[in-house]
Amino acid sequence: MRVTSVQLEIKDQPKEEAVQSTLKLLDNIPESDLVLLPELWPSGYFSFDRYQRESEAIDGPTVKAFGKKAATLKSYLLMGSLVEREEDNLFNTAVLLNPEGQIAATYRKIHLFGYQSDERRLLKPGNKLGLGETPWGIIGMTTCYDLRFPELYRKMVDRGALFFLIPSAWPLARLDAWRLFNRARAHENFVYLVSCNCAGSDGGTPYAGHSMIVDPLGKIIAEGGEDGCLVTAEIDPNLVHETRKDFTALDDRIFRSIQ
Repeated sequence: MRVTSVQLEIKDQPKEEAVQSTLKLLDNIPESDLVLLPELWPSGYFSFDRYQRESEAIDGPTVKAFGKKAATLKSYLLMGSLVEREEDNLFNTAVLLNPEGQIAATYRKIHLFGYQSDERRLLKPGNKLGLGETPWGIIGMTTCYDLRFPELYRKMVDRGALFFLIPSAWPLARLDAWRLFNRARAHENFVYLVSCNCAGSDGGTPYAGHSMIVDPLGKIIAEGGEDGCLVTAEIDPNLVHETRKDFTALDDRIFRSIQ
């Protein structure tokens, strides 16, 4: 299967312009089975003053527009995340669309960031794993800061996850940590990990870019730079099963039986 991570350069522009330019960009990517966009790209993660007024319901216009695009591409499309509004609550919600343009899975970010960020003050955390069925197996979705919490990923593996998909808005100042966590979460769980980070800057904070496709042994198959780009590669889903069969670390865990 081919996966493509669309590392968008975040710009100071109205949400409608960002949506339209991204829809147009998707018409020019390589033919892919799975496509990813980054975290909160319609408004910009650090544009906290836009969260409330640009929030929308999960069946709002942005998801509908990208549902049509997924159907046109005939691809699974993780359209990154957006500020979801449900009654009086706001969530950082990632949405996976299937090739028919329907919602296949959603994930409300569990670990909200509070360091030099208003995300934790403005949004509510999710409380459910982000798992979805695909023809290649179960995928697990997390978002950005979640990368620092390995227990979340192990829970998804215990629920059958073979792939981790991670939209992010990770800052350049912590690039080394980003590269470390991408490889670690893939290797310690013997999964493919595909991340899609923002490029450019927002609210005076430059993004790290360096979206990645990492194999089950922690090897980086493809990686972007700091600018907007496409990160794409062919991967073999069977490698997950082969790796786990050959190296049985997941089966050798003892803490599952310790209370």
